[in-house]
Order: sequence, then structure tokens, then C-alpha cells
Amino acid sequence: MNTPNWIDATEEAGVPEDDVIGVEVSGRDIAFYKVEGSIFATDNICTHGHARLCDGFLDGYEIECPLHQGKFDVRSGHATCEPVTEDIRSYPVRIEGGRVFVQLSD
Repeated sequence: MNTPNWIDATEEAGVPEDDVIGVEVSGRDIAFYKVEGSIFATDNICTHGHARLCDGFLDGYEIECPLHQGKFDVRSGHATCEPVTEDIRSYPVRIEGGRVFVQLSD
């Protein structure tokens, strides 16, 4: 069995509260969100249109795509508002020594 590795993605202080940033992690475009002190990670590309979610608007636990205003829950990647119908991938995150680590899987 192949166990995914934890990858050092960014510094914890670099993820602003109630906001989103985009970071390239091992060749993938990942969005990191901080809501109520917790950090979450998802794919950064909307499943509806090819827009970067880090350019969207974070409202609580929902990220709104900047292209067509579809929304996703940043905790699960679940599509919550049309026109998006396909979820985005979410990834486990851990904080260690002021760094944000993400666990990517294929």
C-alpha cells in the first residue's frame, strides 16, 4: 500500500484569516483557506469553469468562484451552489512548527 506523504506547502502566517491563497504544491494548484483559525485545502481550479478559486470570495466556509459564482464548502470540497455540480477535491492539512503541510494523493 502506498501511503501519501505530508508535503510542506507554505507558512501558516501566509494564510490570512477569512481569506484564501493559491500555492503550487508538487505541481498542483492548491487553495488554502483560513476560517475561524483552522486551515483547509482544496484544488484551486473550479470544476465548472477554468477559474482559480483563490481569485474568488471566501464567505465563512464557502468559496465563491470568480467566474460564475458557484460555491464550494472549503472543508469538504462539496459543491453548494449552482452552476457548479461537481465537487472539488479537498486535502488533509496539518500545522507543524508554523508550517502548513498538506497530504496529496493521486
